[in-house]
Amino acid sequence: MAKIVIKFGGTSVGSTDRIVAAAKIIKKKINKGNTIIVVVSAMAGKTNELIQQSLKVSKNFNSRELDVLLASGEQVTSALLAGALEDIGIKARSYMGWQIPILTDGKHNNSRIINMRVEKINKFILNKGVAIIPGFQGISKEAEITTIGRGGSDATAVAIAKVFNTDECEIYTDVEGVYSADPKQFSKAKKIKKISYEEMLEMSSLGAKVMQSSAVQTAMIYDLPLHVRSSFSSAEGTKIFGSENIDYSKTISGVTYSKDEAKITLLGVQDKPGVAADIFEPLGKNSINVDMVIQNISPDGKTTDITFTIRRSDLIKTIKTIKSNKKNVKFQSISSDKKVSKISIIGAGMITTPGVTYKMFRALAKEKVNILAISTSEIKISVIIKESDTSKAVKKLHTVFNLD
Repeated sequence: MAKIVIKFGGTSVGSTDRIVAAAKIIKKKINKGNTIIVVVSAMAGKTNELIQQSLKVSKNFNSRELDVLLASGEQVTSALLAGALEDIGIKARSYMGWQIPILTDGKHNNSRIINMRVEKINKFILNKGVAIIPGFQGISKEAEITTIGRGGSDATAVAIAKVFNTDECEIYTDVEGVYSADPKQFSKAKKIKKISYEEMLEMSSLGAKVMQSSAVQTAMIYDLPLHVRSSFSSAEGTKIFGSENIDYSKTISGVTYSKDEAKITLLGVQDKPGVAADIFEPLGKNSINVDMVIQNISPDGKTTDITFTIRRSDLIKTIKTIKSNKKNVKFQSISSDKKVSKISIIGAGMITTPGVTYKMFRALAKEKVNILAISTSEIKISVIIKESDTSKAVKKLHTVFNLD
């Protein structure tokens, strides 16, 4: 008998038929003697629908009211799933974030879970009940409804698995696990049976949408085993474990891509100590996340060109912030490109295998793909390229590193 957290993503509860199917999956787990806590997302497309409704009301919709609005999506799913379970003879009850409560800290629309009470839920599940908890939401110390960012239901599930000391956390989605590339876009992608936290964290932060990166990071910190699988089939999914499960013999585990990138270049920046801090400090204060940074010093050593990447949605705000800070940072001109994408290869075997960088760059060169920026770590290499080259770049790298 195990205590398990089961999380259903939006596609897994995307209709009443899918909710009934999810209830049957839970019943099978119960019949094996397991104790179950369920975390649910909003039905597929519901969060986007609510955001669009808010924009029709106001282009600057109040962030507090947006949290109240968006939290309703998971509330609907929780009630429907509880009803579906009761209908097939399973004792079930939905609990809103404020009822438990799930305590959060931080700004509206981007809070983080800091703690939760366990007594109420533990009492119910120990009496053979299934507790259903909406993901993505909580309540602040000021008793305000909060949300924890897009994809936040994964973070809720992992946090609950930690606090309730469960044996496993299962993430149900619309694919059969983690793949070497996006299986919806690349037919030759293959499922990865086992992957380390480190590799999964890199993949999720670099474009793989199967799991939220902060959820993977929490699981890694507390050594919580994760199991990503499909609610549409009974196939075994992908198990995510600690570093002892790293397969160093496998050079590359996957190829990811993100089209949410923009590139900015500052030309002729006055080269002096602290200039980089003067550029990036205002961006940080405006919640703009900077990714890759490249600096090229001029031959005379007096000026430098600085290129960096950001989220595409932050492009206008970034340019405005830089221009408004020109009294502190002197530069000749600024250019930007929002038609770029980030391609990454990830693999623990990269640590012990020489020549991976050369192999990647040579493969892209053969496809006439120009590299605009480069970023590396022990187990990943990322490059910025033209967005139009994304598909052929991913396909080529997938083939070159024997992932087809």
